[in-house]
Amino acid sequence: HSTCYAWIAYQTAYLKANYPAEYMASVLSNNMSDIKQVTFFMDECKRMGIEVLGPDINESKYQFTVNNKGSIRFGLGAIKGIGSSAVELIISDRNKNGFFENVFDFAKRVNLRVCSKKVFESLVYAGGFDSFGNIHRAQYFNEDTNGRSFIENVIRFGSGFQDSKNSTQASLFGESTGIKLPEPLIPKTEEWGNIYALNKEKEVVGFFISGHPLDDFKIEINAFCNGDVEMLNNLTEHKGKKILIPAVITETEHRTTRKGDPFGVMYIEDYRGQTKLFLWRENYLKYKHFLNPGTF
Repeated sequence: HSTCYAWIAYQTAYLKANYPAEYMASVLSNNMSDIKQVTFFMDECKRMGIEVLGPDINESKYQFTVNNKGSIRFGLGAIKGIGSSAVELIISDRNKNGFFENVFDFAKRVNLRVCSKKVFESLVYAGGFDSFGNIHRAQYFNEDTNGRSFIENVIRFGSGFQDSKNSTQASLFGESTGIKLPEPLIPKTEEWGNIYALNKEKEVVGFFISGHPLDDFKIEINAFCNGDVEMLNNLTEHKGKKILIPAVITETEHRTTRKGDPFGVMYIEDYRGQTKLFLWRENYLKYKHFLNPGTF
């Protein structure tokens, strides 16, 4: 029994040493349904110096894969709100007809009954359309005078194009009508702030990919901080030390004990991990104004 485990350990160690990107892509793919495990292995990729790129509509496959530059590309199947049917249709059309030129081309080609508004929104939040370049994430959610978002107008455009294409009507000369529908105008609006964009990204992916909320404070962190969140999960090892930890609050709860006394719960996160803190009695009264997600 132990010999078999030793043989497997040798094989996996060989793969990790000689094909690190391919090995880690496989490990990430096998743990796609477990956010904690994916987060752990993403950190291992950083430690190994392997770049993990966010999802991309023209490069991502269902699972995590390695691109031509040796970077790991996030799998579309790991994005919440898309579903395997939509991912399979997107990849199938891309393999058959080539890369999508822009979001309008995407809307014209995919099955809009499967690739619903929710799928479009999840792809935007995750950064799946970022490679198109001409439209930033906030523009997709900008509403027109009729109260329709740009995403809704894109879907209506794609639906109209497909209906026209599938129509059996022909002109007097026996040719296709060839109706050319105008593309919706791309709205002008300000880009999302870094924190808002990253939080939306985390909603559909489970963690931050394109950046981290603490990125704006790198100078202060390097100058003044000497600890990280992981230290709070092993307090006995650091007993007696004076530490300063940079973190962002990601979740909070205001609760009461059985006796009716209020207390608070906060989840804080940095580049390396997350932990849960409790605020009791005087500490709750003193620091409860910090119990807001996104607070640094």
